[in-house]
Amino acid sequence: MYDDILLPVAPGGEANDAIPHAASLAERYDATVHVLSAADTAADTLAGPRAGVFSDRLADAAEERVEAVTAELEARGVETVGSVVRGDPLEVIENAIDDGADIVVMPSHTRRGIRRFLLGSVTEKVVRVASVPVVTVPMADPDEAEADPPDTGEAGDREPSGAQ
Repeated sequence: MYDDILLPVAPGGEANDAIPHAASLAERYDATVHVLSAADTAADTLAGPRAGVFSDRLADAAEERVEAVTAELEARGVETVGSVVRGDPLEVIENAIDDGADIVVMPSHTRRGIRRFLLGSVTEKVVRVASVPVVTVPMADPDEAEADPPDTGEAGDREPSGAQ
């Protein structure tokens, strides 16, 4: 069913809960995972006298991230191909889909309210334009995780399910 799984990763990113999902699909379908990082080094994104240095650092971070994720998947016995492409992340992912990806697996941050509206999401855009299935894996926003009080397990700490 799936021969080529696209796993976009952010340059310099760390945790990505989508990696185990991509690995699981690859193991089940004997598929290849294409680890892709888009280094957004477009001229309209970067400006100023140090833009070239920043662009190179971003591309280096993308390369390091792809290498780390590729190594993690290969350690699980998953066939992988890694690549870094300079350009707008949405366009890079769309091109990778057009090049033959059968499914996309990517994280989705759980931002809410105004932060979601202002920050947008590459994942949300991919879901809207992709011509193949997109599996989104929720990842908690680290800022929200720190702001939320820990769950103590006390019934009084939460609203009953279905409460409005």
